[in-house]
Amino acid sequence: MLAILRTLLLGVFFILSTAFLLLYLIVRPFQRNNVHMVARVYGSFAKMLGLEIVIRGQERIVDEPVVYIGNHQNTWDIFTASNGVRKGTVSVGKKSLKWMPFFGQVYWLSGNILIDRANKTKAHGTIGQAAQKIRDKKISVWLFPEGTRSRGRGLMKFKTGAFYTAFMAGVPMVPVAISSTHDRIKMNRWNNGKVVIEYLDPVTIESDEKQYIRQKAEEVREIMAKKIDELNTELGYIPQSEETVQKG
Repeated sequence: MLAILRTLLLGVFFILSTAFLLLYLIVRPFQRNNVHMVARVYGSFAKMLGLEIVIRGQERIVDEPVVYIGNHQNTWDIFTASNGVRKGTVSVGKKSLKWMPFFGQVYWLSGNILIDRANKTKAHGTIGQAAQKIRDKKISVWLFPEGTRSRGRGLMKFKTGAFYTAFMAGVPMVPVAISSTHDRIKMNRWNNGKVVIEYLDPVTIESDEKQYIRQKAEEVREIMAKKIDELNTELGYIPQSEETVQKG
């Protein structure tokens, strides 16, 4: 019964809030703090899911534009990871999102950067576009370097676009570790526990040489993976990868 009521409530809230956001953004499109405002609205859904969101490490954030990178887990990210989006920040998403009814228009009008993943030339051009926006508009960019949802497979291999973006923009990179939500959110359970979002120490990207960038991506991935494991252990949750579950 709880699952049915919660699903109905979430559905109604999502429709009404998306309609409100769409009207608001039509009047004020592409403003500096639009993404932060939208993220706060969708992030408030976490309470309806029985989640407590804990934010840590804000004292590590420098008062200047940065490139944030976070772990991309599942569709719950829109209600959990969004709580970590700060003012003056936009994200980078698939161009196809623009055509998703209502939510896609909210995403676009917020001022997020859209890329065509099927076109590598355009995607590389978007790295320069994102770097230019960071420099010109003094904004930060949030990226998911895994490039896709991990869906319980652990922190996946990082793509290098975020690292090139940070170097080209001349700004620090701030890793953001988010505790696992895989198989943790039960619609029929009142209390689904905590999700911890922790900003880690800024990282400086000093070169765009290919081998250096790849090595840096691996180093940062290891730092994030270790922190995510620590957060999961603290919360008493040891996630199993889909491969482990299937073998069992």
